[in-house]
Amino acid sequence: MEHTIGAPRQLAGQLLDTAVRYALERHWDVLPGSWLDREAGGAPRCSCAAPSCPAAGAHPTRPDWVTQATGNPAQVRGMWQRSPLASVLLPTGRTFDAIDVPESAGLLALARLERMQLPLGPVISMPTRRLAFFVLPGAAAKVPALLRGLGWPPESLDLVVRGQGDWVTAPPSRMGTGGSAQWLREPNELNRWLPDAAELLRPLVYACGQEAVTARAR
Repeated sequence: MEHTIGAPRQLAGQLLDTAVRYALERHWDVLPGSWLDREAGGAPRCSCAAPSCPAAGAHPTRPDWVTQATGNPAQVRGMWQRSPLASVLLPTGRTFDAIDVPESAGLLALARLERMQLPLGPVISMPTRRLAFFVLPGAAAKVPALLRGLGWPPESLDLVVRGQGDWVTAPPSRMGTGGSAQWLREPNELNRWLPDAAELLRPLVYACGQEAVTARAR
């Protein structure tokens, strides 16, 4: 479904320009997703029209989205010209995977990673109060065994690795109640070379473990 009438021009232009820049400068595949519509006097709702959409404003709109994603800047521009308010989705499992954790645990881990001067890739802060840490692809396959090696059954932690067949929502996309995804650590030349998941895992597991212990104590 195309959505051009009444599109806020500034946001539409920002989404298009940013999607093209991700493809051109970072060589990331990008994908147009759903968007948030606002009815007169009403709360934002997902363009998919599902009453209780679990990923409102930020999910693929086609079953063949995996083949639709592209890193060709001209094709990217064409897709957003057809759907200017589409959210910008970045497929994982290609040039990067993403470790998705609760915001409080992610901020604790981030401070520790920086204090230890460990390598760090881009980090997205989402209005769903979660952070996504970019790591080398292949993390989804190896992290469960790494977690067990650290003494944590994978299902015991609120830590999700997004790999092949998944995606992350990229800034400046709006999602949920209308907040926008933001870069907590922007992509730049210094973090172009991503860390391996194993390099970040201890601080992330420690922070998520602390949160799990606190939740059980309540």
